[in-house]
Amino acid sequence: MFTEKQARDLTDRWIEAWNRHDLDAIISHYDDDIVLISPVALKVLNMPSGMVKGKDALRAYFAKGLEIYPDLKFELLDMLWGVNSLILYYRNQKGVKAGEFMEVNPEGKVIKVVANYNI
Repeated sequence: MFTEKQARDLTDRWIEAWNRHDLDAIISHYDDDIVLISPVALKVLNMPSGMVKGKDALRAYFAKGLEIYPDLKFELLDMLWGVNSLILYYRNQKGVKAGEFMEVNPEGKVIKVVANYNI
C-alpha cells in the first residue's frame, strides 16, 4: 500500500528535482512503462493525443520542456494522497496552476500521469 509518508516523500523529491532541472532525478520517479497525458505534451510535441508512452519518450519530452522553459520552477500548493495515487497541485514560474494525478505502482514508481492546467 502507498502510504501518506511515501506520497509526501515522492512529492518533495519530485518538486526538488524539477526545480534543480535535474533530468536524471526527475525521470527516476517514473516506471519504464509510464503513460503521461498532458495538454503541454500535445503542444510541445505536436501530438493530438497529448500522450507520451514509455520512459525513453518521457525523458525526451522532459528534456525538450526544460530546454523550452529554462526558468521552469514549481511551487507546491497542495498534495492529495490516495490509494496508490496522489495529486500534486502546484504553480509554475508563469503563475499557471496545474494539477497532476499520478498513479503509483507497489515499488513507488509513477505509472500514469494525467496533467491538467489552469491556462
